[in-house]
Amino acid sequence: MRARSRELPWFAGAILAALVFAALLAPYLGLPSPTEGDITQRLIPPVWTERGDREHPLGTDRFGRDVLSRVVHGSRISLVVSLVAIGVAGTLGTALGLISGYRGGLTDAVLMRLTDVGLSLPTILIAVVLVAVSEPSFRNVILVIALLLWPRFARQVRGETLAIKEQDFVALAIVAGRSSAWIIRRHIFPNVVPTLLVISTLQVGYVILLEGTLSFLGVGVPPPNPAWGLMIADGRGFLATAWWISFFPGLAMLSTVLAVNLMGDWLRDHLDPKLRQVGGRAVEPDEPAPEPVGDGVRRAGARGAAAGADGG
Repeated sequence: MRARSRELPWFAGAILAALVFAALLAPYLGLPSPTEGDITQRLIPPVWTERGDREHPLGTDRFGRDVLSRVVHGSRISLVVSLVAIGVAGTLGTALGLISGYRGGLTDAVLMRLTDVGLSLPTILIAVVLVAVSEPSFRNVILVIALLLWPRFARQVRGETLAIKEQDFVALAIVAGRSSAWIIRRHIFPNVVPTLLVISTLQVGYVILLEGTLSFLGVGVPPPNPAWGLMIADGRGFLATAWWISFFPGLAMLSTVLAVNLMGDWLRDHLDPKLRQVGGRAVEPDEPAPEPVGDGVRRAGARGAAAGADGG
């Protein structure tokens, strides 16, 4: 029998720490401008290759812009878009989920049908159409992503609310004459916060990929901003001769999404009460559950009585 590992994924934590560090301190790292280039320095390969230059460790793109600087500053865009979009979507989805689950009836039916419509929409297609109609901009990308993301929060929070409102402490608050708003604020919402943390963490990688996809298609963050998806699109015509233009932003996006998903899985296991055992140990699904003490005593007594009868 082995316990389920719940140790912090240090690899994922290190990548996320580097991402936050780069996003916060990018203007103070002494890197070249991510938007201004020197055409005489175009298509310089990484420093470890034959024609590499120490001033551009990861090379330059077709406009002579430093790839390392653009990757580092691109982390700011990914982080800001993720935090703001998830914050807006989480606030709206949580509010609607709490109201729907607690009120029930017609309110629940109407809100959940709207949620079903939101979940059934083809995300990429709708995002491309909405951003294209409203013209690409940093603000519009955030609003469109938040608009497509809130049903995921609403559905999960509504399910949690349905279970929590049946608990005894909620019934006692109703008997005490507390208002619905007070009960939701003091009893139900604090109990859905762990679920919200897990959902938000798992959605970060999805938002980064969605923003990168929109930028790659030309309807996301407009150029010359150093968005990772836009950098990948800029280098797709040079994959045979200047592979580093698309490779390094793609590697940054891959590493970030992988790290966020690993951290989200760990957080889900850490906060899930079903995985908790006395002493902090979680039982594997194939591990037999401990036998109740009373049943064990009765079975032992029955075996002793049978042995005595045989001896007699």
